[in-house]
Formats: sequence, C-alpha cells, structure tokens
Amino acid sequence: MKMNRLGSSDLMVSEIGLGCMSLGTDESDAITLIHEALDRGVNFLDTADLYDAGTNEAIVGKAIKGRRDRVIVATKVGNRRIPGQDGWSWDASKAYILSAVKDSLSRLGTDYIDLYQLHGGTIEDPIDDTIEAFEQLKKEGVIREYGISSIRPNVIREYVSRSSIVSVMNQYSIVDRRGEESVLPLIQEHRIGVIARGPLASGALAANREPVKGVLDYELDELLELRRKLQELETPGRSLTQLAIRYSLAHPAVAVAIPGARTREQLLQNLAAADIPELSPGEVERIHSFSKANQYTIHR
Repeated sequence: MKMNRLGSSDLMVSEIGLGCMSLGTDESDAITLIHEALDRGVNFLDTADLYDAGTNEAIVGKAIKGRRDRVIVATKVGNRRIPGQDGWSWDASKAYILSAVKDSLSRLGTDYIDLYQLHGGTIEDPIDDTIEAFEQLKKEGVIREYGISSIRPNVIREYVSRSSIVSVMNQYSIVDRRGEESVLPLIQEHRIGVIARGPLASGALAANREPVKGVLDYELDELLELRRKLQELETPGRSLTQLAIRYSLAHPAVAVAIPGARTREQLLQNLAAADIPELSPGEVERIHSFSKANQYTIHR
C-alpha cells in the first residue's frame, strides 16, 4: 500500500483508507472488517461522533486496541445532540469543541486524535473561535492535526487563509468533479491534503452493482451510459470499482481516498485499487471526455 503525506503534516496515510460510516452497528462484523483493512495495509480510519450517535467511534476504538500506534485515527466534531430535542444541532463554538473532544477520546479509547475535523461549517460560523479551539487542542497534545470536512468553497477558502488546517475532506468522484474547478487547485497550492470521500458515489460507480437512481447532475439513463463508457476502460484486474477509486487518487491534491465498505467483498474490491497502476494522463482525459465537468452553484 502506497503511503502519502497528508498535506504538510507529519501524518503518513495509506492512499486508500476506510470510511467507517457504512460499517453498521454489528460490533463483531465491523471490527472484523476493520482488522482486515489494517492487515492489508490500510492505516487511515475515518469516523465521526455523529455516526450512529457515537457507536461508530466506540467500534473503531475497540478495533484499534493494541494497534493504536499503527493507525491514523480521524474523527469529526460540530454536530451536537441537545437533550429533549430530536436530531442534531450545528455548533462550531470553541466551548462545544473543547467539550465534545473529551467524549470522542473516551469512545475511541485513546488519549489523542491524529486528525480532528470540523464536520461541515458555514460562512456564518464563529470561524476564529473555531480555529482557536483546534489550535488549543493541538497545543495541548490532544490532537496532532486538524482539518475540515466541507464541500462549500466559501468556507474552505476561509480556513485555507486563516488557519493551519492540513486537510480538507471533499466529495470527489467521476460523477462529482465540482472541486476540480477551483477548490482542489487552491488546496494543492497551499500544500493541504485532500481526503476524497465518496469515490464510488454511494455505489453508483461500483462494479457488479446496477444503479437504480441518478446522482448529482446525472439522470439514471445518463449514469448508465457513463458506466457503459467507463467499462470500455476496464482491463483484466481493473474493474469499474478500481477505476473509479484510481480516478479520485489521480488528482495531485488527493492524499487518500476513503471508500466505505459494509462487506468483506466490498472491502477487497476497494483495496484492490492499491495494487494496480495509476491512471495515465490519457486515461484521465478519456474519463473527462465521458463525464461532466460539473461546478458548484451555491456557497461559492
């Protein structure tokens, strides 16, 4: 498994990580899947306090017990559950971040977090206050580095210019190329690492799965036609799944792609992308000719 530096930090991450959100709540199955990923070279696990109301963090914590020094643990903060209220409320305040990190540490069974990420963010947030919280936690050694998980260009620009983030988690795939217009070049220019989430677009680009609905700027018939064209680029040992993951990794700003997996078969399909050659510039150009260069229309 190739290892990449995450931005300008000292964090070295496997080029394919594991997005833990889709693991489910069966503890035994989820831990087995995480262990298989780690045994096959994955060292980057991404979770969040929001996933299954903290259960996901607790499962990750149990899975990394005895392996903590070999794992880069990334989690997220900003979604707050208020007693007596349904759902979650957004809270990017310094006070909440400093409080919430203690719960994440407890669930993860660790005394530090490698990468702590703001789980969203709006331009109306108290951004300086938010940055102060992360900087304080870094100074105290509670977190090693921090980043943001956002698809809002206006928010990303603020953190790039005002903070010392080392990463931006961004939705990026063949069917979601919005970041290519301006976000990914900006991040690359500032030596910040991209964590590409959704490289398979919730299964729309997975091999052996027939989509039943469209995605983003693609109606179902357009998506099926795109898949047909992409399958022309399949080769022995390189399925549509691996092609899609390698596309997300082809952009020089991307340090790690984090496809999710619920089954061992899905995990192995994803990780097989690490064993095939990188896409050639010509292959990337062909994919561009098949797909839409979609752009952000809001939060610009």
